[in-house]
Amino acid sequence: MDSMRLYGVLRLVVLAILVLPAVVLGGSGTRRCEFPVVFNFGDSNSDTGGRSAALSEVHQPNGETFFGHPSGRNCDGRLILDFIAEELKSPYLSAYLDSIGTDFRHGANFATGGSSIRPGGYSPFHLWIQISQFMRFKSQTEALYNNQLDPSRKMPPVKKSSLPRPKDFSKAFYIFDIGQNDLYYGFNYTTLEQVRLSIPDILSQLSQAVHQLYKEGARIFWVHNTGPIGCLPTSVINDRSKPGNLDQNGCVKPQNEIDQEFNRQLKDMVFKLRAQLPDVALTHVDMYSAKYALISNAKNEGFVDPFEFCCGTYYIDCGRKEIVYGTVYGNLCQNPSRHVSWDGIHYSESANLWIANRILNGSFSDPPVSIREACYHPKNL
Repeated sequence: MDSMRLYGVLRLVVLAILVLPAVVLGGSGTRRCEFPVVFNFGDSNSDTGGRSAALSEVHQPNGETFFGHPSGRNCDGRLILDFIAEELKSPYLSAYLDSIGTDFRHGANFATGGSSIRPGGYSPFHLWIQISQFMRFKSQTEALYNNQLDPSRKMPPVKKSSLPRPKDFSKAFYIFDIGQNDLYYGFNYTTLEQVRLSIPDILSQLSQAVHQLYKEGARIFWVHNTGPIGCLPTSVINDRSKPGNLDQNGCVKPQNEIDQEFNRQLKDMVFKLRAQLPDVALTHVDMYSAKYALISNAKNEGFVDPFEFCCGTYYIDCGRKEIVYGTVYGNLCQNPSRHVSWDGIHYSESANLWIANRILNGSFSDPPVSIREACYHPKNL
C-alpha cells in the first residue's frame, strides 16, 4: 500500500472514531427523543376542545382556516400545541373532557380555556383539577390493562388501542402552558401590586404540580413562560387612555413588566426543580420573547398592525355580529393569515406557526435544544 492510500485509510479511520460517538451516544444534531404519548396542561392557548365540550361551545368562524369548522380552538386554525404535535409526528391531542370521537392512544389534552394555576378566575378547571384528571386517567388506564376495573360499575367495553400503554406514562412528554390567566384576571380585578405579590404563590403551586406528576412517573417536562399580556389588543384597548402606559411598540408597559417578573421567577423555579429532581429533563421555553419579537416586527414579517384583530370587536365576541345604527360590527377580516391576533386575545394560526417555528428548534429554550432533544438532561448535553 503506497503512502497516499495509507494516508487515505488512516484519515477515514480517524473520521470514523470522531463521528461514531456522536452518532451512537447522541452528539449534537443526531439525537432524537421518541415520545410515545404527550400530555398537556394549560388554558385557551392550548385548549383543543375542553372548554367547548364542558362549558361553552366555540362557534364559527373559529377553525375556518385549517379545519374548515369549529374545532374547539379559539383560533382560525392550529395552535402552537398542534404544531408541537406535528413536529413530534404525533396526532393532534384530543381534549380529555370531550367524550365524542376521542382517541387517547398518543396522549391527552387537559387544557381548558380560561384555566389558571390557582383556583378561581375564569374557569373551574384550574391546574390542580387538570392534574387530578390526569391521575384518574392514568390509574384507570393501568387498571384496564391489569384487568382490575371494578366489575360492579358495569362500564361499557373500552378498547385498549384507544389508550396509552402503562409503560408509556414514564416516557411521555409533559407540557405546561398555563399561568397567563392568573395574571390577566388579576390585572382586571385587582391592582398591579397585588398581582406582583401573588406571583410566588402561583409558582409554588405550579412547582407542586410538577412534583406530583414526578411522583406519577413523569420525567420529561416542557414549560412555557407567559406571553406579553400587555401586547394583547384587548389590554391595549383598555389602557390606551392612560398616559405613559404604552411602550415603544404600543404594548401596555406596566402589565408586561409584571409578566417579565413572573417569568423571571418561573425560570428560577425551573432551576430549583432541576436541583430537586436530578433525573428530570426540564426545558424552559421563553414564549414571551418569541411573541414579543413577532409583535415588535410584525409589519416586516408580512403582518398588519399587531393590535388589529380579525374576528369580533372590542365589545363583540368572535363569531357574533351586532348592528349599530345600520353598521354591522363583527364581520370577519378578509385575510386572517396577515393578522397576529385572531380575536383580540388569542393568536391567529399564521402567528402560531411563526412562533412555533422559532421555539421548536430550541432558539428560545433553556437548555437550547430542539423539542426533539428535550428528553435529555442538561448535564448530558
